Amino acid sequence: MDADLEGALGRALARLEAWLPPMELPVNFSTAAAAVWRPGPLGGHLAPRGQIDGIGLDDLLGIDVQKQRVALNTRQFVAGLPANNVLLWGARGTGKSSLVHALLNAHAAAGLRLVEVDRAALVALPEIVARLAPEPWRFILFCDDLSFEASDPSYKALKSVLEGSVFTTADNIVIYATSNRRHLLPESRAENLETRHTAEGEIHPGETTEEKVSLSDRFGLWVSFQPMVQERYLEVAAHWIASLSRHHGSELPFDEEARSEALRWALARGSRSGRIAHHFARHWVGSRMLASTPINST
Repeated sequence: MDADLEGALGRALARLEAWLPPMELPVNFSTAAAAVWRPGPLGGHLAPRGQIDGIGLDDLLGIDVQKQRVALNTRQFVAGLPANNVLLWGARGTGKSSLVHALLNAHAAAGLRLVEVDRAALVALPEIVARLAPEPWRFILFCDDLSFEASDPSYKALKSVLEGSVFTTADNIVIYATSNRRHLLPESRAENLETRHTAEGEIHPGETTEEKVSLSDRFGLWVSFQPMVQERYLEVAAHWIASLSRHHGSELPFDEEARSEALRWALARGSRSGRIAHHFARHWVGSRMLASTPINST
C-alpha cells in the first residue's frame, strides 16, 4: 500500500475512533446485581448500575397488600415458575420503585438481577432480551416512571414486545414498570364522549380508550398505590427517624415536636407518602444531630 494512502487511512481511522463511544466490558452479573441499558450510535450496551440502595421489605410500611402481591409474583419468578409482568401504578412517592429495589435486595443471593431500561430505549427491548436470555440469572427489566404521549413510538414498541413472541424463548425475564398513570397514557374528558350505551344497558368504551387500555392490559398483574392517611404517614416518619438516628449512633424520639413538624412538612409538600416521610426524617435527624454536635472552633 502506498505510504501516503496508508497514512491518510490511519489519520481517518484515528478521527473516527475519537467519535466512537469507548468499549464497555461485559457486565459480570456474578458480582453486579443490577445494570442499566445505555443506548449508543452503534446500538446499545449494558453497563453496571452501581450501588442499589439498601432498602429492605421491612422498611416499606403502609403498603402491605401491594408488597404481598408483588413479592409473591417475584418469588414465583425466582423459583422458575410462571409469573407475570407487573405494572405498579399510582400516586408519586408511595413506594413503587422502592419495592422493586427491596425485592432485588431480598432475592439477589438466589439469582435475581435487575436491568433498568429508560423509556426512550424501549425500542431496544428485543435486543436486550436476546442478550439476557442465554444468561443463567433471572432478570427483571425495570422501566421506572413510565408514561407516554399518544404519538410516542416507544409506546408501540413496548406493546409489540408484550403481545409478541419475544418472551417465548426467554423465561428468565419479566418486565416490572412503574407509572403514575394506570393506562400509561394521558386521558382526556373527550374520550368519555366516545362511550356507547347499548339498548341492553351495556357500556362499551370508545376506540381511543380501548387503545390505551390495550397496553396496560398486557401486564398480567396490576398493583395500585394510593396516598397515605395521616396516621400511617406518621408511622413511616417515626420508623425512618428511629432507623436513621440509630445508624448515626443516636436514638432520637418521635415526640410531639417531631410529630407536629412532620405534619407541617407534608402540608408544605402537598402530599403524604413514604418518600415525603423519609425526606422529613432525613431533615429532622440531620438537623437535630447537627445542633447537638459541638462546633470545632479550630
